[in-house]
Amino acid sequence: MKTVKRILSYTGLIFLALFLTGPFIWMIFVAFKSSGNVFKIADLKDFLPFPATFSNFIQVMKDVPLIPQFLLNTIWICFWGVFLELLIASLAAYPLARLEFPGRNFIFAAMLATLMLPAQANMIVNFITIRKLGLFDTYLSIFLPSLVSVFGIFLMRQAYIVIPRELEDAARIDGCGELGIWYRIMLPLTRPSMATLAIFSFVSYWNTFMWPLVILKHEAKYPLAVGLSYLSNMFASNFRAVAAGSVLSMVPIIIVFVIMQRHFIKGIMAGSIK
Repeated sequence: MKTVKRILSYTGLIFLALFLTGPFIWMIFVAFKSSGNVFKIADLKDFLPFPATFSNFIQVMKDVPLIPQFLLNTIWICFWGVFLELLIASLAAYPLARLEFPGRNFIFAAMLATLMLPAQANMIVNFITIRKLGLFDTYLSIFLPSLVSVFGIFLMRQAYIVIPRELEDAARIDGCGELGIWYRIMLPLTRPSMATLAIFSFVSYWNTFMWPLVILKHEAKYPLAVGLSYLSNMFASNFRAVAAGSVLSMVPIIIVFVIMQRHFIKGIMAGSIK
């Protein structure tokens, strides 16, 4: 009976995985198709890209010459955005998890309450602030409003809480200060949680669309998500080219997830038990 249950469970999980990844697989096949109606699937031959071709990718790179610039812009934004968000979240979460001071729980609850506000509610305030600081149409204006991540602080705080107090006390006996404890004790023990936060942050910055569209003026500074919006206009009658551009934008995210998958799973489980 255990074997039968296991077989049924894995069969159900396989069908669920195929169902959830079906649109993504279809888009990849469409990107490699050379001709035909992509929305008409009468049999398996209509679904598979036969014969497969890279002409759609070549057409996208040829007709949208700024795509390499869009890609470099996105990598630059993601690097600094993820790095600074990890730094600020890990530093802010440490006193909320390990230090005792009046109002600690109230401050944490007030921070969590801000998660109920939609991102669009802060857009006007952020826009005015960026204009007053003279940062309009700069890369810094894209990731500056989102550097303090409440979700990141919450995730790191939960990771810090489960670390035994004995390690912290031993470090203090050896003469280590608070920053030393944070850097030498806390950070090495919370790498899975930091990897999880890095993946979430990377995906968020990589897919950001509305805010860069509002705050940037020159097309050469657009990130990839905004730059690919040109595909819907330039290739309105050629969905295969649109699919090729979408595949190009998703490849880096998949690579990052595959590399950090082991740490991602550990980070999700961190803090679930104490």
